Amino acid sequence: MFEKFLNGLNEKQQEAVTATEGYIRVIAGAGSGKTKTLVNRYAYLVEALGISPKNILCVTFTNKAAAEMRKRVKSLLGNSNDGSLICTYHGFCVKVLREDIHHINYPKNFMILDEDDQKDILTEVYGELGLTIKFMKFDDVLKVISLFKRSYGYVELLTNPSAKIEIPAETPLLSKVISLYLKKQRKYFALDFQDLINFVLYLYEQKPDVKLKWQNRIHYIQVDEFQDSSDKQIGLVNILSAAHKNLFVVGDPDQAIYTWRGAKPEYLVDFDKTHEPCDTIIMNENYRSTPEILNLGNSIIKNNKIRIDKDLFTHNNSGLDVIHYHGKNESEEIKYISETINNLVEHEQVKYSDFAIVYRANYNSRFIEQGFMRAEIPYTMFSGFKFFQRAEIKDCIAYLKMILYADDLSLLRTINNPKRSFGKTKINWLKQKAENDSLSYYETLIKYREEPSFKKTKIKQFIDTIEKYRRSYSNLTISELLRGILDDSGYDEEIRLSGDQERIDNISELLSSIITLEAEYGEKLELDDYLQQIALFSDNDRDVNKNSVKLMTIHTAKGLEFPYVFLVSFNDGILPSYRSLDKGNESGLEEERRLAYVAITRAMKAFYMTESEGLTNYGKRKIPSRFIFEIKQNLFNRVGVLEQELIEEAMEAFRQSNNDEKFINKNKFNIDEKIIHPIFGEGIIKEINETDNQYIIYFSEKDITRPLSMDFKGLAKI
Repeated sequence: MFEKFLNGLNEKQQEAVTATEGYIRVIAGAGSGKTKTLVNRYAYLVEALGISPKNILCVTFTNKAAAEMRKRVKSLLGNSNDGSLICTYHGFCVKVLREDIHHINYPKNFMILDEDDQKDILTEVYGELGLTIKFMKFDDVLKVISLFKRSYGYVELLTNPSAKIEIPAETPLLSKVISLYLKKQRKYFALDFQDLINFVLYLYEQKPDVKLKWQNRIHYIQVDEFQDSSDKQIGLVNILSAAHKNLFVVGDPDQAIYTWRGAKPEYLVDFDKTHEPCDTIIMNENYRSTPEILNLGNSIIKNNKIRIDKDLFTHNNSGLDVIHYHGKNESEEIKYISETINNLVEHEQVKYSDFAIVYRANYNSRFIEQGFMRAEIPYTMFSGFKFFQRAEIKDCIAYLKMILYADDLSLLRTINNPKRSFGKTKINWLKQKAENDSLSYYETLIKYREEPSFKKTKIKQFIDTIEKYRRSYSNLTISELLRGILDDSGYDEEIRLSGDQERIDNISELLSSIITLEAEYGEKLELDDYLQQIALFSDNDRDVNKNSVKLMTIHTAKGLEFPYVFLVSFNDGILPSYRSLDKGNESGLEEERRLAYVAITRAMKAFYMTESEGLTNYGKRKIPSRFIFEIKQNLFNRVGVLEQELIEEAMEAFRQSNNDEKFINKNKFNIDEKIIHPIFGEGIIKEINETDNQYIIYFSEKDITRPLSMDFKGLAKI
């Protein structure tokens, strides 16, 4: 009866699906089918065990992953399962707070702030304190606020206005900025992303009965991408699983690339020690890549120490050889990339959209973009401006928020948009009246709508539009509501008269996305649910259907796959980064190696690693990444001439960094000792000629014997 949940799964996947009780750790390698396993296990819990979806929490790392999982679960179980507890950490926290935040003196209809909203609040703060951007950039202030919020003790300031909590800052003025920011956040009853989990942890600490309610409700927990979870997120699932002790975590320490966000691969590596007794299942059969690509990835990542040993394997047929391209400069590097892409497109019936160019940091894309423009290769950047951060989209959302919240931030964005002759002077007057009367800006606007100075404005029409839809929005779909507001407010007309086709298209895309969401929802999508979903939306705006080469950072590429992948600027000081090469920063170097591994395992059919000589941003000569020399040399073909002088310079740089001890040649190799050479690969010392200062080495990968100087710094012990 339940075989349908096991059909098409390999032995390890079946073992994971049917492992339902206790602490379970699944080490799922790249391309090993973990999403299918998670979906089938969820369906198995519901159908085979009879567990209600209301008692299963499935945490994913992104909204996109959550949406995909909900869709696949519904295809297995039918629309009767709403999948409401298949969500991100942030999404789950919102559900908890919508239900129970009132226990700590905060309203259930709180707003969720994105980064632009936070900057709007800072604009008000700066205005009231008479500050300009010269004092401190908003991004820097938000970083200070984020540091302050690392401890969730500050929540008391927002839930209890009379609380006295010291706000540490470099200067008294900065402390005042943060204090006023928090007061305004309280005034708007708003929470940012960081607040969401902090409020839940504070709520559970202050109200044990609320914590117990959620512990009793959540019987089973699945966590995807566990290696990317922060200590607070892990603390949350530990609290929730404390009663029933059914915690199923899936991840891969080799793909842990978010330590800068508080994640640590050790959480997954040591899970069996922190959650005893624990069963571990290793899913290492890869369905994505060729053996050539997997062998390359395995060869690099096994140099890390903080990991769980596994070698990915596949039953896929052999494919193209991995290529390492070395150029004399960036012009040669991009020429090789462009010619390779165009050749495959022209002769192998390959599309431009089959290619991805990945790199360590955004600045690495410059020469790629310039080269693609010269070669007339279409490309799309998978980074930069996000769809929901575009001005016209934020305008539309602000109008929807006015209908539901009529909050001060949304009013300030919409009141003179389109122009209603309500400029800065009138807004300052409105703010002062609101302060005096202890009212919101919108309540103040209604109260003084007959103010003589308003006669030459279009404020009455604005109020009438908002009031019309505040009365009727519950009877409308969100798409109908948005169309009506944009039409009645005059916003749609202003956009069309501007002739800006991109803005017009973006609004059409927003409406189209809402209509699609309404159709998929299965029941009426309420306005508050929609605003909550988009507030938590974090994926980049990606035009995945366009026939173009995709350019992105390795961080952005995680979770994606492409037939052909180029890892560009694969140089020491770039990947690995200079910061990771500081003496003693072994954990930083391991993270950089994981980044290289993630880049490699995005590829399905072919993988190219390219680098070139020249100067880095720090004015140093560029040398190939040390990771290239860690790979067995028979696992790739080299295109371009890598001169011996450059190899020796690279070996010396590695030795001086004091991170790659294996590259330090201490002239103490013995006969029959195994070594590795950066070009010839693995070898064995056959003779030692002290007279000529030479090692006689047999290189098995090349089936050659060569005499090498004992002073050569490129030999390393295996």
